Amino acid sequence: MSDNTISRDAIVIERTFDAPVDLIWQMWTQPEHFKQWYGPEGFTVPVAEMDVQVGGKRLVCMESSDGSMKFWTTGEYTEIVPNKRLIYTESMADENGNVLSPAADEYPATTVITVLLEDVDGHTKMTMTHAGVPANEQGANEGWEQAFARLAAYIKAVRNT
Repeated sequence: MSDNTISRDAIVIERTFDAPVDLIWQMWTQPEHFKQWYGPEGFTVPVAEMDVQVGGKRLVCMESSDGSMKFWTTGEYTEIVPNKRLIYTESMADENGNVLSPAADEYPATTVITVLLEDVDGHTKMTMTHAGVPANEQGANEGWEQAFARLAAYIKAVRNT
């Protein structure tokens, strides 16, 4: 991947979850779990196709709760170390997974999400880096923060069942 495909900007969020690493790994890699937490408040994920293997494709749709907006993304898994590291590319797409040009000039066509997981006394320290998104992009940062709040609530619900 060339340097001009991925900008130097990135959003980096570190969170610690009250759950073992293998459960957090499942949240990122199993569509039935991913659909329950991914995206900001007010959005659902009706589609999450995830072929979690190096070279495997992703196709995800986030939809606003009133159905007025749908955001499709596609990508490819580039590195997988179970329960430790997950790296995949992400591009805006149509519902068939065809990559679309970015709507704003400051966004590259492809960004990269890196998820690092570390066991800390039975809890999971997660560091998520979304490279290619301008670090000062409030909407993207807030979206990730809301998604991780939803993830924490979903983990609590899963662990209490």
